[in-house]
Amino acid sequence: MIAHSVATWMLAQEARALLTRLARLRPFALHMPMVTAAAISPAAQSAVESHMTNARRKLRDMVNGFLQWVQGPEAHRVPAAEAQRRFTFLRLRFNSVISQFDIFADVLTQRSQHETGVWIAGLDDVAADALELPGYYKAPPVVCYLDRGHGAAIRRARTRLPGGDENPVAIIRVPRERMVGNGIASSLVHEVGHQAAALLDLMNSMRPVLQGMQRKGGPEELAWRLYERWISEIVADFWSVAKVGIASTTGLIAVVSLPRAFVFRLDLEDPHPIPWIRVKLSCAMGDALYPHPQWTGLARLWEQFYPTEGLDSQILRVLATLEATLPAFVALLVNHRPRALRGRSLKEVMQVEERQPVRLAALYQAWGGSPNRMRDVAPTLAFAVIGQARADDKMTPGDESRALANLLTYWAARSTMDTSAICAQQPRMRFRQRSS
Repeated sequence: MIAHSVATWMLAQEARALLTRLARLRPFALHMPMVTAAAISPAAQSAVESHMTNARRKLRDMVNGFLQWVQGPEAHRVPAAEAQRRFTFLRLRFNSVISQFDIFADVLTQRSQHETGVWIAGLDDVAADALELPGYYKAPPVVCYLDRGHGAAIRRARTRLPGGDENPVAIIRVPRERMVGNGIASSLVHEVGHQAAALLDLMNSMRPVLQGMQRKGGPEELAWRLYERWISEIVADFWSVAKVGIASTTGLIAVVSLPRAFVFRLDLEDPHPIPWIRVKLSCAMGDALYPHPQWTGLARLWEQFYPTEGLDSQILRVLATLEATLPAFVALLVNHRPRALRGRSLKEVMQVEERQPVRLAALYQAWGGSPNRMRDVAPTLAFAVIGQARADDKMTPGDESRALANLLTYWAARSTMDTSAICAQQPRMRFRQRSS
């Protein structure tokens, strides 16, 4: 039995304190300062605000229910420890809502930074374009933010947030050190690839195929086992190469150019391929999608950066086995026909014709290298053109950075104007509906 009313009074006060703090979590639109062009898309804004509104309402109902219970006669018939247990679970739920709020706040607060906020909004447009695969799935809203470190990451839409709620948007973390220059497209579209793979259920589609290759046994079994272990990251790399061409591979090289010990490190628990073979895989996937001597040249350059001489014999054997099976694996991947694509292969649903290296180079020449001429094509195509120009030594790093900053700013502003036009039409649409 609860010994006296102090226990129920104290727990009731703590519950009211939760309600008070919960009321402080106001909609993001009311307290996130940013220029209009830096705002997230209306779809993302609506999804986030609706999610947080529902989370706050559910938690408020839980707290009010607890208050009714703790102030009622039943609470006086149970031990104080039971009342405390119930309140503890309530507070844990409160903390999970706060954690969700902080996740979205991390995305939004950077939008108030001068220039950077608008560039991030431009990255939202690039990510949305990279995720598009009309006719095969409905893409969720995508929002980006910057963070320290050299690795990008994604919190996929429809995965679980703290507390178990479903995430309403895809949230992509981009390394700040890549803003704005070589590697930004590679990292961003790689993370988009993880979301696309989930929407197409590619992991569950690919793994049985790779397991079948393992059952053949022989010296190549280890290679196929490793490919299965790494398939999530490899598919994301494939998506990046398919969308932005050689910009993906050169960006990947910038990310995994680490001290030699890390480049050749084999960790059977790591879902990422050995960096040395990962670059080789990227080149091989590029050549399978966009045949051109540049991929062989880039692979050889990578070998010059990190020669295999002097490596442990075991690592050498693993690398040799992987290289021997690499063509068969890449062919299997690009020609894979998951159920979600309704009989078409991964290569067939990608726009490989317009991203061939010769065509990208021709577009850059026709545009005269001017960002203004690149504005009205798909953002990933513009990134592919710039990446090809950089690889062909037609564009300096400074020119690349200025072009990308220009394009990101333009795309962010364009999205804002498109949104404004839609919003301006909505009152008239509602009026016509009422008139009818």
